[in-house]
Amino acid sequence: MRILYGVHGYGRGHATRSLAILAELRQSHQVLVLAGGDAYAAMAADHHVVRIPTLGFAYGQRTGKRSNWLTFTRNISAALDLWWRGPVCDMVADQFAEFGPDVVISDAEAFTHHVAARLKIPRIGIDHIGIMAHCRPAVPRFDRLKAWIDTITYRQLIGDPERVIVSSFFDAPPRRPGVRVVGTMPRRELFELESRDAGHLLVYFNKGEHQLNPQMLDTLATCGLRVRVYGTRSIGRQGAIEFLPLSNLPFLEDLAGCRAVISTAGNQLMGEALLLGKPVLVIPEQCVEQRMNALAVERMGIGEQMSSKQFTPNALRSFLDRSPQYSANTVGKFRDGRSEALAAIHRFLLELVPASANCTDTAAELRQVPR
Repeated sequence: MRILYGVHGYGRGHATRSLAILAELRQSHQVLVLAGGDAYAAMAADHHVVRIPTLGFAYGQRTGKRSNWLTFTRNISAALDLWWRGPVCDMVADQFAEFGPDVVISDAEAFTHHVAARLKIPRIGIDHIGIMAHCRPAVPRFDRLKAWIDTITYRQLIGDPERVIVSSFFDAPPRRPGVRVVGTMPRRELFELESRDAGHLLVYFNKGEHQLNPQMLDTLATCGLRVRVYGTRSIGRQGAIEFLPLSNLPFLEDLAGCRAVISTAGNQLMGEALLLGKPVLVIPEQCVEQRMNALAVERMGIGEQMSSKQFTPNALRSFLDRSPQYSANTVGKFRDGRSEALAAIHRFLLELVPASANCTDTAAELRQVPR
């Protein structure tokens, strides 16, 4: 079967989730990947990827905070392209015409969703933010109106795929049939690493040049541990703090060896930390999804959340004192979403493209998946 796979390019979570299953999909199917932004950078070394533009958030230069106005102005041309079938939609449609997909799988990538819907090609949506649109998660009370607005925006960008896979480190009941909730999908290499305490903190911010301010760096310098920071534009060492370039395996090795994780509240990293039994201190971005993830971290007892202003030396020391209990609370809470997602994809393929039942590889794999 021919699968066109779209990957949203803001942050690396969409790419790492996709990398967890693409190799397995390519064993049974022909797959063409379209991605932009951070996802293209993360995937291009291992897969042939067609680069496309990507939508994303923008940050104020002075405040370092997410700016709704800048986000609007920097994305308006792409949004108009989506709704009015502009040149980017035409370029993506050309890739569709050349490849001839039987089905489209899209990890929150708007252009592939829109073109597939227009061409009436069956779609499987796979992401985490769809948990608000397709499931009933616990949302902070003060965020419920914003969650409703974000859900409308998400549906405008993504539409309503025929089948949906929600990958999440916490569970939530689906709203309708055709929606499958699976665990997070760590990269294969992570299962080959041994979790240990090598005496350092892992710090990751997806847009660290905006999110990691001098006061937070001063706090990290007081913790008495080595600190390895990913996600900024800096490279080098400042005392006990080492700034490292974004990478795949080196990052995973530092994750496996850290005492604790300090990061934004991205779903993918939360799941990978859960797999390795790492306590997490999350400083969520200014969006409902991340605040919802941060709430889940606290409800599961695997870490805690705070704002950047609350991130002080005393708060960090208190977190580290409690981190052994948070680590103990991770036991038994990780779900391997890779096998769950692959099983769901192949079942959905049989439902959406009945001719795929003639594919020997797919049928053989289905027989190996417990029902």
